[in-house]
Amino acid sequence: MSRIAYVNGRYVPHGAAQVHVEDRGYQFADGVYEVCEVRNGHLIDMRLHLDRLDRSLAALRIPSPMSRAALERVLKETARRNRVRNGLVYLQITRGVAPRDQVFPPAGTPPGIVVTARALNSAARQKAAAEGIRVISLPDNRWERVDIKTVGLLPNVLAKQAAREAGAQEAWLVDANGFVTEGASSNAWIVTLAGTLVTRPAEHGILRGITRTVVMEEAAALGLALEERAFTLREAHEAAEAFITAATALVMPVVQLDGRPIGQGAPGPVACQLRQQFHDFAEICP
Repeated sequence: MSRIAYVNGRYVPHGAAQVHVEDRGYQFADGVYEVCEVRNGHLIDMRLHLDRLDRSLAALRIPSPMSRAALERVLKETARRNRVRNGLVYLQITRGVAPRDQVFPPAGTPPGIVVTARALNSAARQKAAAEGIRVISLPDNRWERVDIKTVGLLPNVLAKQAAREAGAQEAWLVDANGFVTEGASSNAWIVTLAGTLVTRPAEHGILRGITRTVVMEEAAALGLALEERAFTLREAHEAAEAFITAATALVMPVVQLDGRPIGQGAPGPVACQLRQQFHDFAEICP
């Protein structure tokens, strides 16, 4: 089946989808994005994703291209037209098309919007979770406002490529003080030997992950101890478990960091429980 994309008000064949050469997302990475999980044909945590989208747009002073209700319809319709039962919906909004100039275009310039959807291999993701993933550490060289979910992801791209070349699946970024900030496309967690979950506070230094938020609520409901604080690579190496969270990875156990096993070198019970019960706490959009 041919894939379908929503581009600036029209549903078009994915292969024919186009944006203008002077779209500011292309010229300046002047835009924001969101990625929503689709499970059994339903969007997961869409309200929280769109709340974060609103915050990102407001931070960059980009107007929304449509109402919240209209945007929800477009996301659902894009998933439906692509017959995605289990996968993701990707949404990107830019400041629009204007002659190339760093200053904002004139007021009233329509923002650009693109929405796509695709299926993901559920069996492959389950296999990865059963085996656990490998992670490397790299210096965090991103700008300070990574809490804004912008499309300016070149440092993340380079980190992901470095991870792949090292035989790993993710990179944990480390700040100038030696503390882990987050993954290149995920939030980072450890479980201490005492069974306490630790993840960095969601200030300007990391993205406030939606899956991270739900996992925190899940942990509280399950009676698990949780600390929001920074942790070092040494703490991670000495931890009982580690894992990452992201919309398409959910809770993914980390079994190796910089070539050294974490814990028993296998997915731990806390990460496995959080993954197994995640959708009991997530919002399922009808």
